[in-house]
Amino acid sequence: MAKTDYYEMLGVSRDVDGATLKKAYRKKAMQYHPDRNPGDAQAEQTFKELSEAYDVLRDAEKRAAYDRFGHAAFENGGFGGGRGGASGPDFANSFSDIFEDLFGEFMGGARGGRRGGPARGDDLRYNLQIDLEDAFIGKQVQVTIPTAVNCATCAGTGATPGTEPTGCGTCNGMGKVRAQQGFFTIERTCPACGGQGQVISDPCIDCNGNGQVQQEKTLSVNVPAGVEDGTRIRLSGEGTAGARGGPAGDLYIFLSMNPHPIFEREGMNLFCSVPIPMTTAALGGDVEVPTIDGGRAKVTIPSGTQTGKQFRLRAKGMPQLRGGSYGDLYIQAEIEVPVNLSRRQKELLEEFASESKDGRGKKNHPQTEGFFDKVKEFWSDLTD
Repeated sequence: MAKTDYYEMLGVSRDVDGATLKKAYRKKAMQYHPDRNPGDAQAEQTFKELSEAYDVLRDAEKRAAYDRFGHAAFENGGFGGGRGGASGPDFANSFSDIFEDLFGEFMGGARGGRRGGPARGDDLRYNLQIDLEDAFIGKQVQVTIPTAVNCATCAGTGATPGTEPTGCGTCNGMGKVRAQQGFFTIERTCPACGGQGQVISDPCIDCNGNGQVQQEKTLSVNVPAGVEDGTRIRLSGEGTAGARGGPAGDLYIFLSMNPHPIFEREGMNLFCSVPIPMTTAALGGDVEVPTIDGGRAKVTIPSGTQTGKQFRLRAKGMPQLRGGSYGDLYIQAEIEVPVNLSRRQKELLEEFASESKDGRGKKNHPQTEGFFDKVKEFWSDLTD
């Protein structure tokens, strides 16, 4: 019985591109998947044929042979002939790919190639503490990190200079080995090469074939103005070197702010509690306050200012990260009661207190009088 044309089976034209081919295969495979058609032998057979067709057409070399010779290209020892004891494309390989093609993007992304190869190095983390002033103006910081770098002797290959790694005979350079158990195929990392797809027969004596050596590395980190606590700075390629010449990982600098003795920060705004003498709060006056840039600013305190009153200084806060605007500085008044009074100071305060009792108390201390009026009402309600 003649085999169905692969293009016709998948419902695509002969000039179909890879993305359209994959989409068509997914749709058909999901329709005829054995899990969706339990006990249906015909659906299982169709599913196998679809997998065979897709395995051929997605491979440029196999597809070219199929376009020229048709199914005969895979008969009598052609492509895939004799693999696994059967002719035609390797169905075990194709079936294993079903899960990766259909569900791989939901399980951590595409496979990134079927062959083994140098693995990417690990990412590194470095915690960097800076002062608020550094976050205000920006800073260049030198950091020293212990990491793995490529061995200079073998250039990261792990092999003695003048020699090269050879393809792994266990996995044929794939980096993975597969074992079929009934209808399913299990894939695991090749135990002989550790997933590299290559083995080193003559290892470098300086790195013992690892291709890496431990070393401290000093880097210059640019901390831009406006960074906040928890900001992450990425230095591409400054992580651990990849195994046997693989690409290096990245270095992530995590910033944290040291507590400031004067200012507290909320986003782009700064807050500063300033003690105000009782006399200044009562009579009014001016006070000088610090700013984060090291300067000074004058704040006018109106007479009768109470603790907790805030005064806003526009554009005296932190800069916006990668922007030209600034936050504000909020000055919060903390009225300070005098201590260590002299005899004369006490006499003056007693005189002030005496005059406050002659019916003018509500004018001098409206909050105090208002509070005790509410207390009297509260007590009155309890005794009624």
